Amino acid sequence: MSERFDFTGDELAPAYRAAVDAIEAGDLVVLPTDTVYGLAADAFKADAVQRLLDAKGRGRDMPPPVLISVVESLDALATDVPEAGRKLCEEFWPGPLTVICHAQGSLMWDLGDTHGTVALRVPDHENTRELLSRTGPLAVSSANRSGQPAALDVYDAEEQLAESVAVYLDGGEVTGGQPSTIVDLTGEVPHVVRIGALSMRQIRKIVPEATTDLEPKDDVQDEPAEQAPQDKPADAAVQDEPTEAAAEASKEEPGVPADSKATDVRPAD
Repeated sequence: MSERFDFTGDELAPAYRAAVDAIEAGDLVVLPTDTVYGLAADAFKADAVQRLLDAKGRGRDMPPPVLISVVESLDALATDVPEAGRKLCEEFWPGPLTVICHAQGSLMWDLGDTHGTVALRVPDHENTRELLSRTGPLAVSSANRSGQPAALDVYDAEEQLAESVAVYLDGGEVTGGQPSTIVDLTGEVPHVVRIGALSMRQIRKIVPEATTDLEPKDDVQDEPAEQAPQDKPADAAVQDEPTEAAAEASKEEPGVPADSKATDVRPAD
């Protein structure tokens, strides 16, 4: 039986308690972020992550990204993070930036077919960051069935996910809507694989050498295509979708390709 808790105001103790208990039990929790509502599971419980994928109706080839509470946790989960990538995280976290990094090899987790990478983000939502500080890193995909729009309020999430979720945290309607911008930090220079809430102009203001395949080749400076991914119907997935589903996936949050080097890079939640 699912439970819903108010996740606003000052009386948050029951919500935190219920969510922490659910995560520790390997159950799923729906929570608000600064972009869309997310579906969360303990990143270190393989069965919980699989439960998350099953609830969304997606496979292990679309592993969920991981939300953390503070930028200082970056090095605990990722390795070989370039200085340019650190600058982006320091500038835009908390916020709508997801970074793909090489995962620490010593971590005992199974997020799916990640090919040794992990997608990380610090959400700009104070109550959710507080929850993350209590639970530790959470695997979080957008709160929707794959192929459906990402939920912007808890009622939409409940309608789509129903009893597959143990605890729903009602933080009101989120105002973000746009997915996070995804930057691959596993190569020689930061490479943007999805343009979302952060534009290429904002990224290049911090890291001028950042590259992307998503801009029109003849007019990079004006960046008129930054909203192009947003014009496509989206699946609210957190990970890359197959090439044929890329148009659907472009608005999902927060997401990242399992293999960011693949030629069929698929935007994700």
